[in-house]
Amino acid sequence: MGIDSEFLFGLVLRAPVVLFALTIHEFMHGYVAWKCGDETPRYQGRLTLNPMPHLDLLGTIMLFLPGSPIGWAKPVQVNPLNFGHPRRDDIFVSGAGVTANFLIAACLAILARSLILTGTVPETQFACLAWAMLGAAIFINFGLALFNLLPVPPLDGSHIVRNLLPAETAMQFSRLGPIFGLVLLVALLTGMLTPYLIWPLIYLMMFFAGPDAMQYLIQNMTQYRVLG
Repeated sequence: MGIDSEFLFGLVLRAPVVLFALTIHEFMHGYVAWKCGDETPRYQGRLTLNPMPHLDLLGTIMLFLPGSPIGWAKPVQVNPLNFGHPRRDDIFVSGAGVTANFLIAACLAILARSLILTGTVPETQFACLAWAMLGAAIFINFGLALFNLLPVPPLDGSHIVRNLLPAETAMQFSRLGPIFGLVLLVALLTGMLTPYLIWPLIYLMMFFAGPDAMQYLIQNMTQYRVLG
């Protein structure tokens, strides 16, 4: 298998992981908003596990870049005026996608640790492929959680911070949103942000999976180039 075909094969393996991570992130935003009293996500067709209504072209491409933990989907539109407790419920909605990605990554990492502890190591080609995709799923879901927690508009972390601030300070924070957004865009385009997310991401993987499972995850992700 040549270099180009290896890279394309890695993208094929990475694709379902990316689509699932983005879809579950936005689905949880919409589901929690709906449970908090806002019908907007349902009317707009966002309460679905079909990835197509959720995908943002640039945000999806970012997750397909080699080694990138950064990406986003099309934001779910909500109307906080429909919430019983607007500020509290907006925090719940904003944190729902991040929480889902984090829990998925943590559970998969613990699964990898458990498999190694029981002596189940990847030996066949099929098993190695499965471990490559498992590692990609852990990496991408932790990456999405960390990236979206950044307190920079329009990311989820900014909604959480804004709703925790006093009303006047929250208004000032919102007015600075376009500036923060521009800084974020520059950081994304220049790759300045990636190193600051990679290390906490690797730490989380190591913490939940353990060093032995981490070795197999990295080995198979590298072999099948699911991260570029």
